[in-house]
Amino acid sequence: MAGRAAMLVNLGTVVMTVLTLASFVEGFGVNWGNIASHPLNPDIVVRMLKENKINKVKLFDADSWTMNALAGSGMEVMVGIPNNLLETLADDYGNAKDWVKENITAYMRKDGVNIKYVAVGNEPFLSAYNGSYLKTTFPALKNIHRALKEAGHTDVMKATIPQNAEVYQSANDKPSEGDFRSDVKQIMLDIVKFFHDNDLPFTVNIYPFLSLYLNQHFPVEYAFFDGNGQTIPDNGKNYDNVFDANYDTLVYALNKAGIKDMKIIVGEVGWPTDGHKYATPKLAEKFYAGLMKRLAKDVGTPLRPEKLEVYLLVYSTKT
Repeated sequence: MAGRAAMLVNLGTVVMTVLTLASFVEGFGVNWGNIASHPLNPDIVVRMLKENKINKVKLFDADSWTMNALAGSGMEVMVGIPNNLLETLADDYGNAKDWVKENITAYMRKDGVNIKYVAVGNEPFLSAYNGSYLKTTFPALKNIHRALKEAGHTDVMKATIPQNAEVYQSANDKPSEGDFRSDVKQIMLDIVKFFHDNDLPFTVNIYPFLSLYLNQHFPVEYAFFDGNGQTIPDNGKNYDNVFDANYDTLVYALNKAGIKDMKIIVGEVGWPTDGHKYATPKLAEKFYAGLMKRLAKDVGTPLRPEKLEVYLLVYSTKT
């Protein structure tokens, strides 16, 4: 119990830091999950977000209590479809049509929910899933997109698939050598072509913390935005943090697929507060402060210098 209490205090401290910084930064969003040890009433969450000028939210499902709380708020919403529904939606277009009717169309009314994106699955090609969703994700996406289009919603919202940055990689940490992971390359090429043909965005979850977690020799400062660590030159561009390098690795992977201008959304970015020697409130605050300063400048990455679209996720690695 003492450990759980400490975790909540640490997480709460970082949340308050992010909310304080949010008062000075506009245009970013936050992730809102409904799995928590002490869940708040959705009406309270919506009010808290709006009071702190956060007007974009990404959900992991279409929970009716949460959706109803968002109705009339004007907040831009990315509605999520859990991975466990992908097979059902892939197998039968009627199921996708019913899902859209019940979870999207039902909220498309005056003073309804301002739905901008529908996230089909969440990191379905993560290697830890051992290919469980390889055969169902793309068919589910196509069925959902078709159902949205048939319902007349595609003028105001887009379907997408939040992928983990693990779906692409680069040799020698050089973004210019980026390409999609070999075991998912063909399906990713099929998906990004569909995205391109239908003007859909690519959504990616980027976690610089994982570089430290997975590699004990990773240069710590390269995970942050202070520019105090090493600088990696690559193809005429200089990278002083792993977030930029990771993002531009995706850009290069898309370029190699023949796609030059696809919109990219960072669906999740964050830093944990517990569970690892680098997962501390102090380092989490450092990461978020650096990220928020970056967002406040409306600058992107060396390859994509335009303003980034980002959804934060404040979390702990302990359960």
